[in-house]
Amino acid sequence: QVRLVESGGGLVQAVGSLRLSCAASGRTSSSNVMGWFRQAPAPGKEREFVAAITKTGGNPYYATSVKGRFTISRDNAKNTVYLQMNDLKPEDTAVFYCAADPSSLILTRSVSYGYWGQGTQVTVSS
Repeated sequence: QVRLVESGGGLVQAVGSLRLSCAASGRTSSSNVMGWFRQAPAPGKEREFVAAITKTGGNPYYATSVKGRFTISRDNAKNTVYLQMNDLKPEDTAVFYCAADPSSLILTRSVSYGYWGQGTQVTVSS
C-alpha cells in the first residue's frame, strides 16, 4: 500500500502561484509514476489529468491546458512529488489529487492509477 498526502492548496488571486506537494509513504516502490489530477466543482465534471512524471524524472507530461504554466517535479529521496503552478487562472479552481502507480510508463488516465491522495483545494479568484 502507498499512502499519499497532498498539501499546499489554498486561495490565490489570478496570475498568482502555488506549489502543491504530495508525500508518499508505505510501499513507495509502488510509486514509479506519479501524477496530478484535478476535479472542478461544476456538476458532472470528471477528474482531469494535469501532469505526470516517472521515477527517473525524465520527460514529464502535461495537459495542454497547463503546459508552460505548471511544472511537475519529484524528490525521490523524500518520496515527494511537487506541482509548481504559475499564472493561475480562475478556471484552474479545483480539488487537486495526487496519484501513484507501479507502472514505469507515463499514465494520463485516472483509472490507470492504483493509489490516490485525499485531495487539496485550489481556489483562484479573479
